[in-house]
Amino acid sequence: MVMISDRLSDIVRKGEMTDRYYNPGDLFSDVHILMTNDDKPNAAELQRTVGTAKLHLYNIPAGKLLFGLSLGWRPWLLGRWADQAVRLAKQVKPVLIRCHGAHLNALAARRIKAKLGIPYVVSLHINPDVDVRERAATWREYLFAQAQQDIARLALQDADLVMPVYRPIVPYLERLGIRHYEVCYNVLNPEHLRRKDDYNLHDPVRIVSVGRQFREKNPENLIRAVAKIRGTHLTIVGNGPYHDRLKELARQELVTDRVEFIPALPNDQLCRRLPDFDIFAVHTEYWELSKSVLEPLLTGLPVIINRRRGPEVPELTKDICLLVEDTVQGYKSALESLISDRDFRARLGRAAYAYAQANWSPARTEEKFSNIYRRLALPN
Repeated sequence: MVMISDRLSDIVRKGEMTDRYYNPGDLFSDVHILMTNDDKPNAAELQRTVGTAKLHLYNIPAGKLLFGLSLGWRPWLLGRWADQAVRLAKQVKPVLIRCHGAHLNALAARRIKAKLGIPYVVSLHINPDVDVRERAATWREYLFAQAQQDIARLALQDADLVMPVYRPIVPYLERLGIRHYEVCYNVLNPEHLRRKDDYNLHDPVRIVSVGRQFREKNPENLIRAVAKIRGTHLTIVGNGPYHDRLKELARQELVTDRVEFIPALPNDQLCRRLPDFDIFAVHTEYWELSKSVLEPLLTGLPVIINRRRGPEVPELTKDICLLVEDTVQGYKSALESLISDRDFRARLGRAAYAYAQANWSPARTEEKFSNIYRRLALPN
């Protein structure tokens, strides 16, 4: 059983589905997905995420009314809601529960384990201390962050295994006293990521940047840098609150013919296209190893990324990417150094490919999840 709080319809619409994501290694013959919302995704469109397994979908909504009735998600007032998940688990008899995120879904899994003895694991995809509480801009965001913290502590403490998807999440777990964790990098597109085999430049030089566009992931300095380098073309894939602002900047910089905006691109298409670019460049202040950065590293595309304000991402070293200051000159100098030196481009890209394949290849990460599931769900 997979328990999530995300709206799967959004994932389908964005084309961000990954083969066997919810059933690594095609280990299970039936996969039951329980959503803590009222989303009604198309089961046929989700089938690829469970491989050959039979897919079952359920909803146990947890909206604003539940937040109010439970006085801000007080765990001891959520028992009646969580018992709906217990009754479902008693009916379908899963051998293992996987929770994506430590939200109400994980609290419900904790109750299932207490009542029925079914083991559960929790994957964490952010560091809540840094990415949620520190970034809360309104009292409402802060209130929700505090409410989730109490839920997370209980759910993580009783989980059979906690699986942070990158190392910057580990300090959060250690602050909570969680020791039973194992870093498990996300499974990425297993079919369409391919190796870059040619480091000769295109004319114009093809630069790509991928990510949601908002304050902490704002590629304005990259756009300004491209504007100063003739013979370059930048493709920006993604959308967000800063989208129109970025398009206006391109107009102001007189580079609308050299900066292309693609609001959305199915992940299969994006992964197939990545090796056809010359350079990947991005800005992010998040303490993370995001999917949008992992994918170009796995293809061997030379990557430029800024030094964030705060602790560095331990996985992103100068051996596999070009680290720059988040300034126009920082991106301009990095782009020019890669454009002018083919050996440097090839050396950086090949080093990234070798390291990424050894640590984050889709086959390796899928096998790791599959082995964990076997160990916990099929111990004999």
